[in-house]
Amino acid sequence: MRLLAIETSTTLGGVAIMDDDALLAESRINVKVTHSERIMSEIDHTLKMAGLTMDDIDVFAVAIGPGSFTGLRVGLSTAKGLVYATGKKLVSVPTLEALAWSLPYSRYQVCPVLDARKKEVYAAIFKWSDNGFVRATDECPIKIDTLLSLINEPTVFLGEGALIYKDSIEKRLLNNAIFAQPHIMVPSSSNVAYLGMIKAKKREYENPIKLVPRYLRKSEAEIKQTAE
Repeated sequence: MRLLAIETSTTLGGVAIMDDDALLAESRINVKVTHSERIMSEIDHTLKMAGLTMDDIDVFAVAIGPGSFTGLRVGLSTAKGLVYATGKKLVSVPTLEALAWSLPYSRYQVCPVLDARKKEVYAAIFKWSDNGFVRATDECPIKIDTLLSLINEPTVFLGEGALIYKDSIEKRLLNNAIFAQPHIMVPSSSNVAYLGMIKAKKREYENPIKLVPRYLRKSEAEIKQTAE
């Protein structure tokens, strides 16, 4: 089974291709404004690196959020477009869970943190159990001080939010604060591909018509519309 994964939850996005348990190709793109300008060309580039065409792909996987509202919309609309065009299957992967999988088998709990703006972060705490991560807390938008109040043991932080609030984290948690290395600090399309492949093999496919991004909170446009 060949799977193509799309990760556009933050400004650093990417595409990865797996063939069963083997990673064939991965590429990353840093897009400050929008992923829509480059995502299709990056998909084409990654297919060429893997020596494949779109016809060779059996399943598409997409990071479903939380994250950048625009980035998530671009990633999901791209994945849906490919599904409609090819008739192939679609699976979705939670962004924070995929980010946590940069540290499998961690002896410490793992806390992926993404910037949610408005002085909040998207975060969850994961602990390794047997052959996978389990959530110690639910994914949610949360104030950094509130998040840190939940932590009283050594914890590995990763994600852009961890860098933004690094000083606050270190000041509050002292030696309990551990930060991931730069190359695994950002969301990974290969992690999305890996977790997507697990879901695909279990036939946990999504209905592309009903699937929506996991925003976790309303967008500015929705808030303004409600107020009106």
